[in-house]
Amino acid sequence: MFYYQPRRGGAFAGLLLLLLPVFLPSLFSPLGHASPSVFSEWNAPKPRHSRLLKSALQGQSSNVEQSDLWTPLANQGWKGCELSASTTGLPQETQGYIQVFLDGGLNQQRMGICDAVAVAKILNATLVIPHLEVNPVWRDSSSFMDIFDVDHFINVLKDDISIVRELPYDLSWSTREYYATAIRATRIKTAPVHASAKWYLENVLPVLESYGIAAIAPFSHRLAFDHLPMDVQRLRCKVNFQALVFVPHVRALGDALVSRLRYPEKKKAFGTEYLQEVTDVKGEQEAGKFAVLHLRFDKDMAAHSACDFGGGKAEKLALAKYRQTIWQGRVLNSQFTDEELRNQGRCPLTPEEIGLLLAALGFDNTTRLYLASHKVYGGAARISTLRELFPLMEDKKSLASSDERAQIKGKASLLAAVDYYVSMHSDIFISASPGNMHNALVGILTNNYTKTYSSYQIAA
Repeated sequence: MFYYQPRRGGAFAGLLLLLLPVFLPSLFSPLGHASPSVFSEWNAPKPRHSRLLKSALQGQSSNVEQSDLWTPLANQGWKGCELSASTTGLPQETQGYIQVFLDGGLNQQRMGICDAVAVAKILNATLVIPHLEVNPVWRDSSSFMDIFDVDHFINVLKDDISIVRELPYDLSWSTREYYATAIRATRIKTAPVHASAKWYLENVLPVLESYGIAAIAPFSHRLAFDHLPMDVQRLRCKVNFQALVFVPHVRALGDALVSRLRYPEKKKAFGTEYLQEVTDVKGEQEAGKFAVLHLRFDKDMAAHSACDFGGGKAEKLALAKYRQTIWQGRVLNSQFTDEELRNQGRCPLTPEEIGLLLAALGFDNTTRLYLASHKVYGGAARISTLRELFPLMEDKKSLASSDERAQIKGKASLLAAVDYYVSMHSDIFISASPGNMHNALVGILTNNYTKTYSSYQIAA
């Protein structure tokens, strides 16, 4: 009788293949980042606009062009909101408690907080510090108190609305988990997008009067921008520009990054001490200028667009699977071909294309650029062309030590908060595509006469 005996060499090769990810995890790390795809972010596409790239690398802007780029905007006649304290005063009793559950990223949640304060004012309700949902894309469980200075928030708005950190004991059952288990009479689930003040008075106020509490979920974009009382609109501004201040350690890190961008010698000086600075550099070096680029080229953005970004079959399959898992068939653009989508301007620009656009505007290899973005789809290889065009490009990792970044590591909302803070203090803000961060910053930067660019505005 004969038995099959496998060759030792084949068995050894198989064992080695199994053990490679254990002993050389960095070799296989792109596979993990690309899940559920296979190698989709490992093999970055080659430059798609080689001739333009070659021309951009060879060309340089004149000093006159550079000077014009950095010249602050002239006064356009825009005026800030009248942010004086409330003159109406607070009534002795409110109608009850309002809870809101906010989804989306940091900037979408920020806008929702402004709306929540406005709704509490409309209804004469006590606002419970908003609950921030765990977004399936960002996967960050940071709470309001982890991101924003709660004491400052309550103090700034104390003359406008009543705010509590948490519900009283007899209403402590009103939690996110409670509303997730069944239909509840105290939950408002049908608030339309951009609802009017009248809608809240007719549909939410009765719930408050009956139960003493109303929980609105979902709440994002649930209050209209137009046809609201002027005092409510001013209150919204007050929340955004005065009440919402990041926690101290985010502001401290943001200040350090801004300082190191303006005084590059400081970058060489940071050490293991948290936010260690070299104070004498300021006096020796003139403050430089820097631009912030909000790239907005993450996997979620790429998948939602239904466009082809040159990564080949593996990338197409990865984005298609991700699109189906996260967006569940809601990507309407998928009915068009890639060429049709690009002709209609529906594809987000790749890092390479953004780099070429900035070069065409007159920015060159002397430009100090700060990259404000969530994890870029495709990793470092995807932005290699952009970095080739702008070798002075920095980000949080290159500007701060691991000790300095410890409190924000792995927390998408706090990472975005630092980017937001640095953007607020930039000389130029560039948005690769419109979005919540772009909308939130335009008002602040316009008031400071800071230049803002959007690829869509430039194309138009």
